[in-house]
Amino acid sequence: MWQCWPCSGEPYILQTNVFAEGKGDREQRIYLRFDPTEDYHYYGILWNQNLILFMVDDVVIRVFHNSKDLGIPYLEYQPMYVYSSIWNGEQWATRGGADKTDWSLQPFIASYKDFDVDSCAVHSEGNDKDDSHRCYGKLYSSWYGGADAGKLTNKQIDDLKRIQYNYVIYDYCTDAERFDETPKECSSNWPQSYQG
Repeated sequence: MWQCWPCSGEPYILQTNVFAEGKGDREQRIYLRFDPTEDYHYYGILWNQNLILFMVDDVVIRVFHNSKDLGIPYLEYQPMYVYSSIWNGEQWATRGGADKTDWSLQPFIASYKDFDVDSCAVHSEGNDKDDSHRCYGKLYSSWYGGADAGKLTNKQIDDLKRIQYNYVIYDYCTDAERFDETPKECSSNWPQSYQG
């Protein structure tokens, strides 16, 4: 769970990105449906061999599917990490500079509680096959690595559609100024392509 204090007004924007093999450029920015400074909220990531689900208060806000079949790198056989931070109010994060950072409110503090990670630590920096195979064994025998964990429920699909259509303010998949053609993985990561 995460809380920000002091934060200086709305709208509150959550940015997600996915990096694989050192390349990111897969950003989405989403208006939060609440003021995150009023209380703690649950921010979660389910990351397995099939997909990455980003969640806020147990509602799926984004999905990134494994698209290796399209030649898109996915997160495997490499050291991985997750991080969270407060950004510095650059133009992209402030509706084109419309929302100014009130520096008199600093220091800005992000606090976390009930932080929990269910993962497999690889101590050999990915070079030891035994370490990697042990982690894959844990993944495939866990609740989050089973066959059903790679499928979205009807409720998750409905939630994702609602979030994507009403709260996403930036999606790299629709940024024609950055990309001459839509990135290949976007067709499998947009809600209208899902079936229950």
